[in-house]
Amino acid sequence: MSRLIDATERVITVEDAAELQLQQPHVVRMETRPANLEGRGEVSQRELMRNALRMRPDRIIIGECRGAEAFDMLQAMNTGHDGSMSTVHANSTRDALTRIENMVQMGNMGLPSPAIRTQIVGAVDVIVQVERQRDGGRRITQVTEVCGMEGETITLNDVFQFEVRSEGKDGRLYGGYKVSRVPPACQRQLVNFGLEAEWYAILDSALATS
Repeated sequence: MSRLIDATERVITVEDAAELQLQQPHVVRMETRPANLEGRGEVSQRELMRNALRMRPDRIIIGECRGAEAFDMLQAMNTGHDGSMSTVHANSTRDALTRIENMVQMGNMGLPSPAIRTQIVGAVDVIVQVERQRDGGRRITQVTEVCGMEGETITLNDVFQFEVRSEGKDGRLYGGYKVSRVPPACQRQLVNFGLEAEWYAILDSALATS
């Protein structure tokens, strides 16, 4: 996905261990640092996130959210840095939102769950679930968009969902994508950015293989 980032954009990465190899010319790489033997000198992911906001970023990419830095991630995504990305371990796209909520609460912010969910809805547009299946292959199993709130519940739309339909003699799984018939909540943004034709081409391609 990072290959689609325009070369003119300034990208800042925040990681525990610097692993991302972005090809854009304007990339600032930031890495956490553990404390020394005297317990000093630690640089946490939360501190890096706060400093990244002072560096005029167009996008902020967080290698992985594991704890209270999820709150800073949401804050960054809610301050106009569209196209920012991060990863989180979860069993499904719905579970990913629950895990983000739990990680924010780990920071002892004292925020009620509805307030955290409102932040999530404002920050996160799309969740892409990548799963390692029993044949050893990694596949995109769900692409889910975050549509909004109904009461205190976050509403989701599973745009694409992978379905296993057969298994080869070598144990390899074969399947296709089930496509949602519900128009995406980001329809207006697609039109504004001139991507509506590309979106429908992707939908037609998925329907042709399903």
